[in-house]
Amino acid sequence: MSGTGVKRTPFFKILIANRGEIALRIMRSARRLGYGVVAVYSDADRDALHVREADQAVRIGEALPAQSYLKIDAIIAAAKASGAGAVHPGYGFLAENEDFAQACRDAGFVFIGPSPEAIRAMGNKAGAKDIMQRAGVPCVPGYQGADQSDAVMLAEARAIGFPVMIKAVAGGGGRGMRLVADAAAFPDALRGARSEAQGAFGDPGVILERAIVDPRHIEIQVFGDRYGNAIHLGERDCSVQRRHQKLIEEAPSPAVTPALRAQMGAVAVQAVKAIGYEGAGTLEFLLDRDGHFYFMEMNTRLQVEHPVTEAITGLDLVELQLRVASGQPLGLTQDDITFSGHAIEVRLCSEDASHDFMPQSGTMARWQMPDGIRVEHALRSGSEIPPFYDSMIAKVISHGATRDEARGKLICALEQVTAFGVTTNQGFLIDCLRHPIFAKGEATTAFIGQNGDALLASRADRASDAALAALLLYVTNCYAPPWQGGRSLAATFPLGLRIDLGHGVQEIEIVRERNGSYLVTRNGDRFSLEIDELGPDSIRFRRNGLMESARFLRDGDRLFILHRGVTLSVRDLTLAPPESANAAGGDGKVRAAMNGRVVAVLVKAGDKVAAGQPVMTLEAMKMEHVHTAGVAGTVSAIDVAEGEQVTTGKIVVEIEVDKQAA
Repeated sequence: MSGTGVKRTPFFKILIANRGEIALRIMRSARRLGYGVVAVYSDADRDALHVREADQAVRIGEALPAQSYLKIDAIIAAAKASGAGAVHPGYGFLAENEDFAQACRDAGFVFIGPSPEAIRAMGNKAGAKDIMQRAGVPCVPGYQGADQSDAVMLAEARAIGFPVMIKAVAGGGGRGMRLVADAAAFPDALRGARSEAQGAFGDPGVILERAIVDPRHIEIQVFGDRYGNAIHLGERDCSVQRRHQKLIEEAPSPAVTPALRAQMGAVAVQAVKAIGYEGAGTLEFLLDRDGHFYFMEMNTRLQVEHPVTEAITGLDLVELQLRVASGQPLGLTQDDITFSGHAIEVRLCSEDASHDFMPQSGTMARWQMPDGIRVEHALRSGSEIPPFYDSMIAKVISHGATRDEARGKLICALEQVTAFGVTTNQGFLIDCLRHPIFAKGEATTAFIGQNGDALLASRADRASDAALAALLLYVTNCYAPPWQGGRSLAATFPLGLRIDLGHGVQEIEIVRERNGSYLVTRNGDRFSLEIDELGPDSIRFRRNGLMESARFLRDGDRLFILHRGVTLSVRDLTLAPPESANAAGGDGKVRAAMNGRVVAVLVKAGDKVAAGQPVMTLEAMKMEHVHTAGVAGTVSAIDVAEGEQVTTGKIVVEIEVDKQAA
């Protein structure tokens, strides 16, 4: 199935059929090997960094993936127009689409990945499970039949036994995946999974699997060439996930012994040899508490988390892809693969962890990554983060002689990440890395679910955060007298501030004292703050005798602060009128919680709805988010249509409040 009978045409220029950080990552290795690089872009990415860094760039369509990055004919036309000889799909979008691989072959382009036949065999979850079962590889019990009717799917779910997992047959990355606890929740979960799978991969097909309780998610990196050679590069532990999407990955796994690594690696190599697999691939397994592993699926592409394997093996996986695609033998045997130290990667995402990981989009006003550590990203200060694509905006990767060293380096690096303007999961990632369960190497796929309250708990020193925010708002106000160090001739009168740190309005009082320090009071809590040094974007201060520092950015009435690894966004509401609108929908108006596309309107005008009832589904950054009624009443107006793109805060459904409920 590797396509060894296909004639290979030498290539000197590569079109990268992707965007963002992976496009830049591929460019880096391609250029080092002497290849020219071509980018493609949607209207939303016209000024993106991967476009600016490429030798050439070709527009392929409008913002939505279905109108650009998923358009096979547009990408093939771009490759022809640019004179490219090969196409690298990256990951996501069309990377595991056999029709795309076939279209590249038919057009005379080298597809930098496995053959269409191999993608069809292993990229489809249902087909891959059949192949593995015939080969005697342990698989999770489930249903992968052709009959996808609602009735059959529910009957099969009952036969498997709840809880069950619904999974899209195509693609990966957690899209089209739902954990279903009981039969009552199954129909809605099935609809959501199908809709998400159709939007992300163009295929609504799903399979069912029994849910393995609290497993480890272990994957084996494999490589094969057209001459029948195949090796594995060890395992990665990807157990820390939210919404079935990985957040933290590491290699090697704390739970895998050398004997188990050899066993799982042998199974993976046997599988890819059986189908003559060519290029990079990953076999994913669930590892239960007793050390038994079950095949889940194969990703027939490069993985997001490939840098941790590169770190411990010293290999460049993109270089290996390019060499294999050019017709060269792999040039490595299993005995050549050695492992050194430990590596951990985190996915920095534009999402609000404290609000159900809701995706965030907008302008990244200031973007600065730490030095001395590997960071994969495609942003700069002023970059726009569009709502149409994945929420991952960067990967931060550390490598150390031991796991603890790698973990410590990563925490220190994350504390230095400056991301002002769009909310990220920076602080949440730090809390995960610091958590005792993760620190001991005991995290399973249930880690975030079981420890969510602790991980998402408000900072214990919120009052001191408010004090620092108030001080910075005061001294950076364009109408305030310039700050000068040293003593003041006289103390100032108390000044009242109203600020919002994202969890409600807080009343603050601030006074500058004779000795030059500031006394900040909030709800009876008093903090003495003394400024040692104030720059245009940083402050060094003493708080109750303890010297600290922070970075900041003042943007009108909004202030962004990076302090001890946590980014704060504060608004100055001192002169603002009280907000009367109820953003949660208590006034009967349901507002879009983020920029996104309406994929389902679940009610119609005249319908009676209960408080909390779903009324609309919005898709943002490839994830669906159900919006609910804030009050009980009658739907008086639907202000959007399916397929419409909406902005944050737009009224989408209006409800006339029931007089009895009122």
